[in-house]
Amino acid sequence: MLQLPKPTHKTPLVSLEESYERCRQVTEEYAKTFYLGTLLMSEQKRRAIWAIYVWCRRTDELVDGPQAQFTTEATLDAWEQNLESIFAGHPIDDVDIALVDTLQRFPMDIQPFRDMIEGQRMDLYRNRYQTFEELNLYCYRVAGTVGLMSCAVMGIDELGRTAPWSGQPYDPQAQAIALGVANQLTNILRDVGEDARRGRIYLPLDDLALFDYTEDDLMNGVIDDRWRALMKFQIQRARKYFTEAEQGISHLSRDARFPVWAALMLYRQILDAVERNQYDVFSKRAYVSTGRKFLLLPLARLRAEVL
Repeated sequence: MLQLPKPTHKTPLVSLEESYERCRQVTEEYAKTFYLGTLLMSEQKRRAIWAIYVWCRRTDELVDGPQAQFTTEATLDAWEQNLESIFAGHPIDDVDIALVDTLQRFPMDIQPFRDMIEGQRMDLYRNRYQTFEELNLYCYRVAGTVGLMSCAVMGIDELGRTAPWSGQPYDPQAQAIALGVANQLTNILRDVGEDARRGRIYLPLDDLALFDYTEDDLMNGVIDDRWRALMKFQIQRARKYFTEAEQGISHLSRDARFPVWAALMLYRQILDAVERNQYDVFSKRAYVSTGRKFLLLPLARLRAEVL
């Protein structure tokens, strides 16, 4: 299901309801924390988010999935052609039906989708990033774009769109991108060990040098004072992006604020889990327990109501 589809079908595509149900199932299976946040949305919005998530996951699987070794530039070119077909209202695969419907209900720009494909192109030929500026571009392409896609679904509170102290229209894109980047930075910190086993280092090499920590140290899973200082620095950076993202939530449509607060707070808890594990991301998986997730929901509801 997550492989690049063939352009023709011998059997008819599934119904719209079946397509959305498949998107729901994939989201529930592969993104449990994210899926919990979507359940707090209205039915129409959560179905749209499931459809977007599945397209993004399938895009990511092209370079990170079990068939990634066969992915080439031509593969991504074909995937972009399929994207253009979807935006033209012509689904290629079963789960595309839900995305076509989502695009009709929540019109959005194709560019963030194209940018995400460009992010996958980066993974084809890069496994190191020298500076944070380079990494930040990658994070925008593979995750900040998700914030832009989701923003079209969440909607903006037009009554609060103009800031009275500035008289300037509020632009939600910066905060939407910030949330995506924060999530991706969190993923990177959680998955350092897993990525290292695949020969990848996403932490900026300049940052490693700043703390006198080497690539060999990382590949060997060395945890010492240098590593702990480096991780504290990285976690602080990720939290700054979460804080920036918070500033945009009050400008979202009222029915979107609770689920977005919940999603942000739940994902940020992964950073706390990394700290509880004493920064061991080589042999331990940082995750948020179900109990902790549910304990956060009342606070997320309160913030949605008063902030």
